[in-house]
Amino acid sequence: MTALALWASDPARSHGRLHEEHTGAIGAAVRGPRDDFQRDRDRIVHSISFRRLRHKTQVFMAPDGDHFRVRLTHSIEVAQIGRTIARALRLNEDLTEALCLAHDIGHPPFGHAGEDALKEALAGQGGFDHNGHTLRALTAIERPYPRWNGLNLSWETLEGLAKHNGPVRHPHWALAAVDAAFPLDLARWSSLEAQVAAIADDIAYDNHDIDDGLRAGLLALDQLLAVPLVARGWEAARARFPEVEPIRLTGELVRSQIGTMVNDVIEETGRRIASCGIASVEDVRAAGAALVGFSPAMRGEERDLKRFMYANLYHHPRQLAAADSARIIVAGLFAAYRDHPDTMSADWCDELPTEEPWRSRHIADFIAGMTDRYAIARYRDRVGPIDLPEGF
Repeated sequence: MTALALWASDPARSHGRLHEEHTGAIGAAVRGPRDDFQRDRDRIVHSISFRRLRHKTQVFMAPDGDHFRVRLTHSIEVAQIGRTIARALRLNEDLTEALCLAHDIGHPPFGHAGEDALKEALAGQGGFDHNGHTLRALTAIERPYPRWNGLNLSWETLEGLAKHNGPVRHPHWALAAVDAAFPLDLARWSSLEAQVAAIADDIAYDNHDIDDGLRAGLLALDQLLAVPLVARGWEAARARFPEVEPIRLTGELVRSQIGTMVNDVIEETGRRIASCGIASVEDVRAAGAALVGFSPAMRGEERDLKRFMYANLYHHPRQLAAADSARIIVAGLFAAYRDHPDTMSADWCDELPTEEPWRSRHIADFIAGMTDRYAIARYRDRVGPIDLPEGF
C-alpha cells in the first residue's frame, strides 16, 4: 500500500467522534480491524438512508428503464472516480469513498424538484437544503445504535460533507445545528479528500448523464458534437475504432472523456499543491482556495458542457413536465401530513413536535426520506390520483 502524502487525512490523527466509543481489542475482534474512516464508510453503506438511494431520482424520475442511473448507482460511480483520483494523489481513499457514497443522502424524492417543493413548504420555517439534510440524516435521523442518534461519524467525514463545495459562511439551520453540537470549522476549506469527492461528483454526472440522455432519446449525438470537448473525444474514439459502428462508440466516448477529466484534475491538483507549498492537512485548510480542480482550459470546457446539458437535457420539456408533477406530489404530501399528521408512519407521528418550526421540519424530514415510488404511492393514497408523464 502506497504511503499517504503529508497533506492526506490520517485516521490515526482524527479529531474523533461526537460520542466516545470504546472499541479497543474487543471491538476489533468482534467487528474487524478497521480504522475510523473505514468504519465511517461501512456505516454509511449499511445505513437505511443509503439503501433508499436505490429508488431516488438522479436525472430521470422513478425511471421505468432498468438501465438508467439512480442516486445509488450515481454515488457508487462517484466513489469509483474519487478513489482513482485519491490514489494518484496519495490521499486517504477510505475517507474519499465515504464522502462520495454519502454526498447525496440528503436528497428528497425526485431530486432537485422535490427539494424545491420542500423549500417552498418550509419557507416560513427555515427552508430546506439537501446538503444540510445529509448531515441531519447522518447525525440525527439514522438510529442504529442504542446510546445515541445518528451514525456517530468521525469529524473528518462530517466536515467533508458539510464543506465539500467549499467554506460555508451562512449555514442552513440543519447544518448550523450539527455545527453547534460538533464544531466543523465551517469558515475554512475542507480536506483534499472532500475536494476530490466534490469534483468526482461533477465528472460523474457530466458524463454519465450524457449516457442516460442518449439512452432516453432526449439527446442526439449530432447535438452533443457541438460541444468542443465532446467533439474531440468522439473524433478520437472514431480514430481508434474506425471499423466499428457509431452506435457502439458512445460508451467509449464517455469512458475516454472521464479519463481526460480525471487526468487533468490529477495534474492540475499536483501543480497547485506544489506551487502553494502544501506540507500538511493544516496547510490545506488554510490555503484560502480550492487545491483540487480542473486546469483553466478544462474548467472552461466543462462549463460549456454543463451549459449544454442544462439547455438540452435538464431543461428538456419532458424533464420539466416531470418536475412539475414531482413538485405537486411533494407539496401535496406536505399539506396532507400538516393537516393530518396522524397519517404519517406511527413512529414519526409519535415523535411529532408540538411547536414550530420543529413541527414542520419533522414532517419535511419524513417526506425527505421517501423514495420516489413511495412518495407516489402515498400521494395517491392520501391526496388522490395524479397523471404522471411518460417515464414514471
